[in-house]
Amino acid sequence: MKATEMKKGQTVIIDGKLYIIVDFEHVKLGKGGAIYQTKIKGLLDGLTQNIRIRSEDTIEEAFLDKRKFEYLYSEPNGHILMDIETFDQITLDDDAFGDGKKYLQPNTELLVSMHEGKPVVITLPNTVDLTVAETPPEIKGATASGQRKSATLDTGAIISVPSFIKVGDMVRVDTRTGEYVTRV
Repeated sequence: MKATEMKKGQTVIIDGKLYIIVDFEHVKLGKGGAIYQTKIKGLLDGLTQNIRIRSEDTIEEAFLDKRKFEYLYSEPNGHILMDIETFDQITLDDDAFGDGKKYLQPNTELLVSMHEGKPVVITLPNTVDLTVAETPPEIKGATASGQRKSATLDTGAIISVPSFIKVGDMVRVDTRTGEYVTRV
């Protein structure tokens, strides 16, 4: 693919490594041809870097196979997922999920992007419903002032919740930001 055809969010292979295009800007130099000042993020290591790509260069586009998996359970050596279509099971370590592992519940449906048979990007649902396992007692009259308190969820995640939330309540959490959304 030509550099002029690249888009944000596209996966590419540069120097044999898999990257996603985060941002790019077309820059016309005083002398010579135009370039693209491109910000890319490594899918395997998560490092972000800036590179320059000339307009006439070609980039190798990487195609990711996106499949639905179901999270089954965790073991000391990893997390077990099952392909919803083929029922094949794979084991992924904590690094594959990043901070997302604290929102994993059995039977949660995930989207796994694979490149050459290896999982590279795991996408959790935007929100998950979790039960509050531990939180300080409600503060009387604090609802009007909008006070917040910390709460530990059944998965071990710690979030900030409104003061009226109590132990046993089910709350909806945004997995992208880790913030409380609403009581369920």
